[in-house]
Amino acid sequence: MATVTMDGKTITISGALPRAGTAAPDFRLVGSDLADVTLRTFAGKRKILNIVPSLDTRVCSLSARRFDTLAAGLANTVVLVVSADLPFAMKRACSDAGLEHVIPLSLMRGRAFAQDYGVLMTDGPMEGITARAVVVLDESNRVIHAQLVGDIGDEPDYDAAIAAARG
Repeated sequence: MATVTMDGKTITISGALPRAGTAAPDFRLVGSDLADVTLRTFAGKRKILNIVPSLDTRVCSLSARRFDTLAAGLANTVVLVVSADLPFAMKRACSDAGLEHVIPLSLMRGRAFAQDYGVLMTDGPMEGITARAVVVLDESNRVIHAQLVGDIGDEPDYDAAIAAARG
């Protein structure tokens, strides 16, 4: 088990972040059109999973906007923003922010994702949703970069994620 902090308090995370070189766990998440989305949906592409607690928070919104800008220059790569938000709220948040290059995905029917990817907060005020993390997958769904952000209020290491996605 890992831990992160929020407002100076320690929060326990259940599961383990996938390690570099391992196969990424498959998932079943929900797109903004309410369709199920899996890793196979993005077969043959590199994937940046920007995992956030909620797009309705300042830092989560900042990271989605930053990855949206960075994703525009990445060939054969998709940026998936994964959160506990409902698809309707994620679609609205992306639209309001003018995001065009990220794909919002909801845990609505895929709660196992948080456990499988080692980001499920098991205590604290946001118990039951995801901690902040970035996982980068190659075209074969092998993990090539993984970062669990140590404090919920911090942004991820964008440079490391983009460098991994570029190969």
